[in-house]
Parts: sequence; structure tokens; C-alpha cells
Amino acid sequence: MSLRRIGIALASLALLGTGLTAASPQAQAATTVPAFDHIVLVMFENKATSQITASSASYFTSLASQGAKFTQSYAITHPSQPNYIALFSGGTQGVTNDNCPKTFSTGNLGAQLIAAGKTFKGYSEAMPSDGYTGCSSGTYRRKHNSWVDFSTVPAASNVRFSTFPTDYTKLPTVAFVTPDMCNDMHDCSIGTGNTWLKNNLDGYAQWAKTHNSLLIVTFDEDNSLSLNHIYTAFVGANVKAGSYSEKITHYTVLRTIETAYGLSALGGAAGVSPITDVWQ
Repeated sequence: MSLRRIGIALASLALLGTGLTAASPQAQAATTVPAFDHIVLVMFENKATSQITASSASYFTSLASQGAKFTQSYAITHPSQPNYIALFSGGTQGVTNDNCPKTFSTGNLGAQLIAAGKTFKGYSEAMPSDGYTGCSSGTYRRKHNSWVDFSTVPAASNVRFSTFPTDYTKLPTVAFVTPDMCNDMHDCSIGTGNTWLKNNLDGYAQWAKTHNSLLIVTFDEDNSLSLNHIYTAFVGANVKAGSYSEKITHYTVLRTIETAYGLSALGGAAGVSPITDVWQ
């Protein structure tokens, strides 16, 4: 065999060892979650996925078409508060209502990130001051602010949405965003929430695509139906646009964020797999 043929044979063996062939040079599908520079998650209120396909939700529809739309996404329970707590900590922590206040010392995403040398902030619209622990103020409700319920999350991580940076490089590693009681669709129309999302987070969504960052848009629960079927979409860098039909829940979203940063899975997140099929 000539030296040239030997070289070709050795190269082919090397390619096979990496899961590639000379005839198919494309890398395999991702088997883990990218380590994003920033993730922003925003949660809206009390709408079934079927309600977020109408003309009044045109921006939600457009956003989903730009990224990964999950057609089988489900909340954990009813009413609102335990869903917020579940997504943040991997469990409802025994909460079955919207009563306030709640305080826990159990593990949670914010504390995990900080312990790992990352950063976390929760941005609440209409909250009267940074670090506020009251149950309500104007159109702000603590029941939609899960991070304030955990003593292991510093007060400095609980801030007003008015401080959300316009220079997105200044964002923490992970940010949770809670619109007020009108803009989250709890007290106002789908169209109101649709406009709020476009006006406040489209800039970040477009920036994220080219800056190794991700936007997650979801809902706490549906409109009190037994299915609890909700809209969830991922938009940003390395996302393969399309519809995905695997069943996901708030625990799946939490597990995916934890996996991105090498964090251990909390509670219910440990019983599900992270989302890996949507990445380039």
C-alpha cells in the first residue's frame, strides 16, 4: 500500500473515532446544553397555549418561530405561586396557595449560581424598591417573585425591573423577569402582555442570537384547566428553530439551566432530562 493510501486510511480511522466520516463532515447533534453567557427567563400568567396562538399574541408567535417552540410544555400545578417556586427550586416547598409571605432555606437556582461563582438577579416590575420583601405594592405581587422567598438568595439579587440594563453585557449570568399584574396578563389582556414583551425584551432576544445568550419565555400555569398546557419558547444563540414535541415542565426548564452551568439538579429537576435536541 502506498504512503498516500496509508495516510488516507489513518485519516478515515481518526474521523470514525470522532463520530464523523469523510462523506459526512457535519458534527453530531448536541448532547448537552451550551454554557450561555446570559440567560433571561420571563414568566407570564394564567394562559393556556391555545390562547397564545391568536392574533392578539402576534409577537409571541413571531418569537416562537425564531427559536424553539415547545408544543408539549406543562406547568406543575395550580395556582400561581407554587409554579414560580417549583421552577426556581425544583419543588413547590409544600405551597398550595398564593398566600404571603413564604420563606425557605432550601436549595434554589439563585444560590446555586452564586455558589458556583456565577451571578443571579430577579427583576420585578412595579416593585417599589430593591430588596423589597412586602407582599404587595400597587401592581406588584410577591407571589410572583420566587427568589425573595429564599433566605439563601441575597437581597441584592432582588431588584426592580426598572434597573434591567440596556447594555445587555451588564446582565447577570441568569436573570428572571416578572412583569407586573397587568403586563403579565393576570389582570389585563393578552394583547397588553404581547406588547410589553415586544417593547421590553425583543432587543435582548435579537442581541442574544449573536452574543451566546438565551431568552426563555414561559407561563406559570394555564387558565385553570386540568391539562395545564402552556406556551414555552427558547430564542437565542445556537438554537435550532422549529417545533419540538417532547413533554417538558418547569422542572425540565430548571434542569436545562442547571446543566448549562454544571450545577446539580434540584428536587424534581433531578427526575427529568435537560433539553438537548434544540441546540446547533
